[in-house]
Amino acid sequence: MNNTMWYGKPYYSLSAYLKNTYGRTYKKIAVDAGFNCPNRDGTLDTTGCIFCSEGGSGDFAVSLNDALAIADNTTDNKYIIYFQAFTCTYADVGYLHSLYTKALNHPSVIGISIATRPDCLGLPGTISAGSKIMPMLSELNTKYSIQDKFIWIELGLQTIHEDTASYIKRHYPLPVYDKAVSALNDAGIPYITHIILGLPNESVEMMLNTVRYVCRYKPFGIKLQLLHVLKGTQLADDYSAGYFKTLELNEYLEIIIKCIQNIPKDIVIHRVTGDGPKNLLIAPKWSGHKRHVLNSLHRLMKEKNAIQGDYTLS
Repeated sequence: MNNTMWYGKPYYSLSAYLKNTYGRTYKKIAVDAGFNCPNRDGTLDTTGCIFCSEGGSGDFAVSLNDALAIADNTTDNKYIIYFQAFTCTYADVGYLHSLYTKALNHPSVIGISIATRPDCLGLPGTISAGSKIMPMLSELNTKYSIQDKFIWIELGLQTIHEDTASYIKRHYPLPVYDKAVSALNDAGIPYITHIILGLPNESVEMMLNTVRYVCRYKPFGIKLQLLHVLKGTQLADDYSAGYFKTLELNEYLEIIIKCIQNIPKDIVIHRVTGDGPKNLLIAPKWSGHKRHVLNSLHRLMKEKNAIQGDYTLS
């Protein structure tokens, strides 16, 4: 990937990918389609991952009908429908098919992105084994690619370290992720892996090892998410008890730069920070000023002459 294709940023962002591929950017609309999660319905747990809010990480999401109504009211834009809240493949495959096609069939929708867990793709040895989710996704991917529309899968990995995974109540081992990305690669379905930076008791090297591990599989994209504490979560209880501290801005910037330098230049970086609703955000408060965080990152990377895929300063 030629650095001039990054449009002034020191990394290959989603906006750069869209400009290179479609000649323009598209807005993403986060959707809550009424899904549940095996970490909440009693299949694996009843309380969810410890960082997850009551909205299932979809605190800014709207209903699918509302999202498509937004798309109805435009004539000069197209949208990415992001099925974000809870586990968005955790339902009957027929229902999933109807939901995804409803979005993809809208003339103002360019594609969909589906957030899910690696153990909820119907693969052998997982809690959803026997479901025809992967064949259905593969069929839709083939059908709509002819119309130049896409399907992306977003996998919540967060960390490769089993002690941390146990602490955050992820409730699946790393080989389940390996199996999921292998299946998605075999089906030709682009996927994005979510990683959380700043999880309790993880060193910088542990975070970098997660990034390097994910990159071995050559994902379409990566989301680098800052750990932030929201009201009403188990993580908030641990934070209040003094079990851990969240990262300061300068710490996070140094870590995120090292992560970016360890990501090959052809992998799209969909996110380099993260925040929550300001009425729920406990810490770090600086994460609520996203534009300042991004400007600070870009300025520091310029000062360091640091770019994506530059391993020399890692």
